[in-house]
Amino acid sequence: MKNENEKLDQLFENFENQWDIQEMDSQHFNRFSEKLVIKKKNYRLFYAIAASVLVLLAVSLFYTNNDKPRELKFASKETKQTDSIFTVLIRNELEKVKEKKTPENEKIINDALKQMKSLDSDYDKIINELETNGESKPLIYAMISNLQTRISFLQSVLLHIEESEKLKKLNDEKTI
Repeated sequence: MKNENEKLDQLFENFENQWDIQEMDSQHFNRFSEKLVIKKKNYRLFYAIAASVLVLLAVSLFYTNNDKPRELKFASKETKQTDSIFTVLIRNELEKVKEKKTPENEKIINDALKQMKSLDSDYDKIINELETNGESKPLIYAMISNLQTRISFLQSVLLHIEESEKLKKLNDEKTI
């Protein structure tokens, strides 16, 4: 073992004058520190941009618009057309009802919207049944019946609101 250590010592003694022992420039540390600070700043900017992108992505994923009509991917062309036509009619009638909202008929409209939510949930059940079991005549009839019920319900709500507005006008005219 001593023999090996002596060989190593001799090896390093042979290279003793060949070692690079030059001192660094006095400004070397300052230049290196400046470059390190610049690199840290660049990473901060990168992290800030990455964090912003992640926040925007998260917001877009969590706040997607759920008002889009449900597409019947599994259904036949005729069923899809029927659904889309009725959906447009229902949306239009619902907008008309919402436009008629005043303090006098607010209760009627709120009750109607609750009823529409109930009909919508029934419709969703029918659609889920169509997805699992496929198209059948009873399910298609149930779907169409639900769509027709929603349209006629909204139309009757509109008629009721218009009648109450006419009565109010008539009562206002009599009191003058």
